[in-house]
Formats: sequence, C-alpha cells, structure tokens
Amino acid sequence: MAQKYQELSDKIVGLVGGKANVQFFTHCVTRLRFNVKDESAVKKDEIEKLPGVLGSQWQNGQYQIIIGQAVNDAYRLICEKNGFAVEKSVDEKLDDEKPAQKKGVKAVIDKIFDGISGSLTPLIPALIGCGMIKVILILMDMAGVPADSGTYQLLTFAGDAGFYFLPIMIGAFAAKKFGANPALGMVIGGLLIYPSFASGVSDGTAFNFLGIPVYGVGYSSTIFPIILCCAVMAPIEKFFAKHSPDILRSVLEPLLTIIVMIPLAYCVLGPIGSFLGTYLSTFVLWLYNTLGFIGVAAFAAVMPFVIMTGMHGAFVPYLMQMLTVDPLYEPIFFPALIISNIDQGIAALAVALKTKDTNLKSTGFSTAVTAVVAGVTEPAMYAINLKYKTPMYGAMIGSAIGGCVAGLLKTAIYAFAGASSVIALPLFVSADKPNNLLFMVISVLVGAVATFAATWVLYKPEAANK
Repeated sequence: MAQKYQELSDKIVGLVGGKANVQFFTHCVTRLRFNVKDESAVKKDEIEKLPGVLGSQWQNGQYQIIIGQAVNDAYRLICEKNGFAVEKSVDEKLDDEKPAQKKGVKAVIDKIFDGISGSLTPLIPALIGCGMIKVILILMDMAGVPADSGTYQLLTFAGDAGFYFLPIMIGAFAAKKFGANPALGMVIGGLLIYPSFASGVSDGTAFNFLGIPVYGVGYSSTIFPIILCCAVMAPIEKFFAKHSPDILRSVLEPLLTIIVMIPLAYCVLGPIGSFLGTYLSTFVLWLYNTLGFIGVAAFAAVMPFVIMTGMHGAFVPYLMQMLTVDPLYEPIFFPALIISNIDQGIAALAVALKTKDTNLKSTGFSTAVTAVVAGVTEPAMYAINLKYKTPMYGAMIGSAIGGCVAGLLKTAIYAFAGASSVIALPLFVSADKPNNLLFMVISVLVGAVATFAATWVLYKPEAANK
C-alpha cells in the first residue's frame, strides 16, 4: 500500500510550498491536513493530479488533501521521507482544529459552537456505548426477558449511567475547554444533580440561597446548564487565582469559586440553560410537525453541503438534547444524514458500474463502501460525485426522495449513533413504535434505488472524460 503513495510522498511537500512553509502537519480518517504560512504557495491543481489524491479543499484556514481510508499509510510515508514528526490523528467529522482568530458576529457564533462541541465531543464514545445498551434492552423486552432479572437491571444501570450523570461528565470536559479546573467542573455538575436537590424538586420543595429563590427543575441528563456554568466559572476561577495570596491560593481559589458558583448555578445559569434546551427541542418538533416530510427531504438533499462546510458538527448539542432529555428521539437530522451518506456511496457505485475507466471504477467501488458502511462520504464526494457533478445531482435527487419517505413514515432515531451509515440502523429500534426500523430501512432502500437510477441516467462516461 505504501508503494502507491511514493510519488505523493516525494512531491507533496514541494507542492505545498516546501517544508519551511508547513506550520503543522497531521491527518484524520481520510485526509492529510496542512497548516501553512503562505496559502498562495500551495499548488492545489498540481496536488490534485498526484496518484492517490482524491481531491482537496481549504477549510478553517487549513489545507486538506482527501486520500481515503489508507491515509495513515500516506501520512507516515510523507513524515518518514520529509522529516516531519508523526502527530496523533484528529477527528474527521467535528473538525476541532482552531482557525486563525477572526472578528465579527460569525466569529462569535463560531466560538460558541466551538465551546459547545469541545465540551461534548469527548463524551460521544460513552454515549454511543450506553445508547447501544439501551437498544439491547429494547430487544430483551421484545424477547420477553423479565425486567426484574439481575442481568436486565445491571444493563439498565449501565445504559442510564452515561446519560443521568451527563452534567458531571460534561462538567469535567467543559471546564477543561474553557480553561477551568476539571475537578471544579465536576463539582458544579454534581451540585445540579445532587440526590436531595433532585428529590426536593420532584416533591415541590422551595429552595433558596440567602433568600434568592431557586428555580425548581431537574438537571439530570441535561447539557446546556453545565456548559453555561463552566463558561462562567472559568473567568471567576482565574480571578480568584490571580488575587489570592500565594500561601492561601490552594484553599481560597476552589473555595471561593464554588461559593460564587452556587447561586449562579442554581438561580441563574442552570435555569437559563434548561430553558435553552427545552425551547430548542420544542422548536425542532414544531418545525417537524409544520414542515413534516418536506423538512426531512430538504435536509437530506442539502446534507452533502452541510458536511462540506463542517456545519454538521454544530448539530451535536441538538442531538444530545433531543436524545437524552426530551423527547428522547430525533426525527429530522439523523434520518436525513444516514440517507444522504448512504446515497453518496450509491451514486459512486453507479458511476463505478457504468464507467469503463479502470481507475475510476476502482475508486468508485472503494469510496462507495466507505460511505455506505462507515458513513465517511468525503472520498466519494470529492473523488467522484462533485468532480463529475451529475452523480451529486443523482444523490441529491435520491436523498430527497428517501427523506420524503422517511418523513411521511415518521421515522426517528432513539439512541446516539457513532456512525451515520447502515451500521446505525439498529438504533431505530423502538418498543413504542415497532415498525420504526422497518420504515427506516424502506426509506433507505427507496433513496438508494432512486439515487442509483438518477445517477445512471444523468452520468455520461463519455462526457465526463472529455
């Protein structure tokens, strides 16, 4: 495999302006990623002609070269030949790399989303695992396993733990993201779900702090309250760290930070965060009930461009709110995402079957598998669908049709998914809606057939090769 990237490793550094022009070099699941000093020195057109390169793009001030699933082989060969240090791979989908500092409204919005995503991203593996346990429990219910059996109860504890204790877990990562002490973030998260407070809220107890009334709401499984608390706590902790005498700092810094945060968390920030989460899910459900199948269809059609801009990462807090707090299912974004990702692969597959170009055929088959099975669509999009345009049109048409069917059948995902592909289909299993999985499978198949047919008609190998 490394032999395939010999020419790439020999020429790539020169084509990005030389080693002196490279500030940082890493990779993700499918792309080589270069941070360069002078963007004008990068010869994009020549790079895209190199063997093994499927396409390239600028994103967040970073030059990204799409290689595919074997990107690690190319990366290590380039590092070895050019004397780069081998860096840890980064997340493909959430693009956590920080762009150069910008000003304006967009910069503020980007910073907010970056803070939210940075607080939540490390938790995704835990939520995926706990979500799959909940799927297992649903299947056990369907199989008639008694709910009072020891195995069922322990699995329930494990499935619920990842969601019930979200404020504590998010508290650690949010505090770290905003520059505060992670342990203090966990303490504030613990305050929000302390058992006596939670039971008091359920019983209607009227709490107060120095006469300031506390809004009675439960915070277990919530997201926004603890993120808000940590964002505010960070500058407070820094203030006390700066103004505390060195000899007493280890005591005063955490003590005063917690004391200040108690009324802020219970009386101000917690309620604001709770309202944000509640109204977000209420708005989405209103939108879904108003637009119905049209909304899912439209989302599925434009999803490739949402992914290309990196905006799909901004939906992580929305997904977590919908799947962990209320209403415990998500009917628009994820059904549309899965349909769109699979259809990107199906469009590439149609091109592979129709073309007589051996290299294009091989690329089409490999990128189709990557999109359909792994949910990584960039290789298919950049190497085939966007490059030849008509396959992208076919995928958008098919995705719109598949999304329309999903919306009409009211499909929804019931647990957090790691892969947005066929692998995620089991998460559509629902005890309350037994046909949900079947309806989603039908939607995916309809979208795939429509995509294949549209791409087969629209794609002309002769015209594409001119």
